[in-house]
Amino acid sequence: MASGRPNARVLDVPLSRCSIDHILLVMEKGIQGGWNKYICITNTESIYHATRIPTHFDYINNARFSCCDGIGVVLAGKMLGFKIPRLYGPDLMLKCCEYGVDKKWRHFFYGGKGGVPDLLSKRLTEKFPGLITAETYSPPFRQLTPEEDKSIINQIDKAKPDILWVGLGLLKQERWIAEHLGKINVPWMIGVGAAFDFHAGTAIRAPSFLRNIGLEWLYRLAFEPRMLKRNLYSFPFLILVAREAIRQRKK
Repeated sequence: MASGRPNARVLDVPLSRCSIDHILLVMEKGIQGGWNKYICITNTESIYHATRIPTHFDYINNARFSCCDGIGVVLAGKMLGFKIPRLYGPDLMLKCCEYGVDKKWRHFFYGGKGGVPDLLSKRLTEKFPGLITAETYSPPFRQLTPEEDKSIINQIDKAKPDILWVGLGLLKQERWIAEHLGKINVPWMIGVGAAFDFHAGTAIRAPSFLRNIGLEWLYRLAFEPRMLKRNLYSFPFLILVAREAIRQRKK
């Protein structure tokens, strides 16, 4: 994995330390060159799972970029002596949509509940006139049969997207991308989870001032109690980071 600056490693998991401008330029190069890469959106929960699930660690480690998604990762970086810039998945989606309008980038939205990808496309097109949606697809909430999977691969290839946005939720979307890397002819795949609902308007996103100070997680917890279980992963993660920071200082 490469970036504009050397990557930081938190519990051996890489985090990109480059600007969004650099990422967009590399994405443009990849689209022009017909690459087959992916970008990982990495938060505290994702890093915690990576310390326990080898395939998930490999997924992050082999990503073209591993973008810091959350204040917990920023704090962990500071504890270990790194400055890691934040780049939330929903923000990356907006930046790519805006940047790609003049370049005629084609977007495929795969994921979300029935109707959500279409609404997402509609809202993004209203925000960025000229946005090209290659196609949308809302998969069933079960594992696809081999025949269904082959059909969706053919559907994506036929649509010829430049970016395949995958909104299936943490771990599931990463597994899906890893399983389909090299099977789908698309320059970039990016798993962005809740970005589908945020930008479709089917979920409420925290106000910008809360996002800017790193409290988006608290706002989501107030409206989505199910997030409590996911946020609990942040505590053992920070304990592991604190132990690592102490170990490094003793060297």
